[in-house]
Amino acid sequence: MSVLGGTRAIAAPVRLPVRTSARLLRQQPLTATAPLISRRYKSGPYGYTQAKALIFSKFGEPVDVLQLHKHSISPSLPDDAVLLRTLAAPVNPSDVNTIQGTYGVKPEFSKETQLLLGTPEPCAIPGHEGCFEVVSVGPGVQSGLKRGDWVIPAISGFGTFRTHALVRDADKKLWKIDHGDLTPIQVAQVSVNPCSAYRMLKDYVDLVGLSVQTFQNDPECEGGAWFIQNGANSGVGRAAIQLGRLWGLRSINIIRERSTPEATEALKKELTDLGATVVVTESEFIDNHRAFAAELKEKYTRGGKDPIMLGLNCVGGKSAANIVRTLSPKGVMVTYGGMSRQSFPFPTGPVIFKRLRLEGFWVSAWGRENPAEKRKTIDEILGLMRKGEFKAAPVDEVRWDWDTEEKTLKDAIQGTLQGFRRGKGLFVFGET
Repeated sequence: MSVLGGTRAIAAPVRLPVRTSARLLRQQPLTATAPLISRRYKSGPYGYTQAKALIFSKFGEPVDVLQLHKHSISPSLPDDAVLLRTLAAPVNPSDVNTIQGTYGVKPEFSKETQLLLGTPEPCAIPGHEGCFEVVSVGPGVQSGLKRGDWVIPAISGFGTFRTHALVRDADKKLWKIDHGDLTPIQVAQVSVNPCSAYRMLKDYVDLVGLSVQTFQNDPECEGGAWFIQNGANSGVGRAAIQLGRLWGLRSINIIRERSTPEATEALKKELTDLGATVVVTESEFIDNHRAFAAELKEKYTRGGKDPIMLGLNCVGGKSAANIVRTLSPKGVMVTYGGMSRQSFPFPTGPVIFKRLRLEGFWVSAWGRENPAEKRKTIDEILGLMRKGEFKAAPVDEVRWDWDTEEKTLKDAIQGTLQGFRRGKGLFVFGET
């Protein structure tokens, strides 16, 4: 991997004794409520940084193919390189799909990575997004980075499931973040889900413009333009609800039923408190769709006078098909995931006679094509977080210390796609 540095980073000195350095590096709190802490990091003789990374050399289930590998990094950095220590890294479904080999782009099992880490065979490091602290900076880096700065990857496929990273060509691969009043957990998960929600709400239908036009033509309208989404409890779904609220939009949100009616109602209230207008279960939306459509028309859209022009789909199957049926003429459905792993039965009639448009969105490709716009989007979302107007999605924190066992880390990744969770899995790095 090109992000891991050059031949001046010494590989595979696993024979070196590991000792805990007495040097203390300034740290920010790991969570909004955590106390300010100092954190040690592992150092070997002559200043070599001891590091660990999850690696894989073939595709498969995370518990089967991931390995926790120890290596060391030379204190003599290449001129264009930056040494980073990881503060937090979320586990997204795309990370699991990458390890399984089913994601849109397959990582290269790199000989360069093999040499740098001293692994028996070429390998890759999973993880697309995270928050890092700068430990040291090569003399040729021009971006003004310095020790203690926070950065996030400016590219996808960065490889964030590791304690440290030596990044070559740092000026192009890292974005410095003004982290005042922010936590690593907030910064670590800004570049995938919130960016996806922001762009899908902005780029396919001018919902804000539609809201203004509706108010001008009909002063009796009770709210802004509508959008509908499934997977509303996901990171993207929660982000879309909050951004929609900030932009004066109204939303119809579909969720899976929880294990008890009380848990389902609690989730509905949670999303309503975030700004959701309507929250329904998949059963209400799919099994009783006619009743739902009638209620939506009469109770919320003034007999259909207020159109539903945008649908966001991350589930597929019957849920996606019913979103298509719910959209108004000339509406757009944007698909960005397929959590059910089911293709949806194409409702030919509604697509033809309502002249609907079906689109796909992939944030990695969008970011490569629009790097300046992605940076602008990230800065705007972080600004909303600082003001308390936007909440990051709930997370299930997994502590990663030097002595954390491989199984703990692998199980956290494997569990990302399984069942109901308290929140998205997220590695929080302690004494590494």
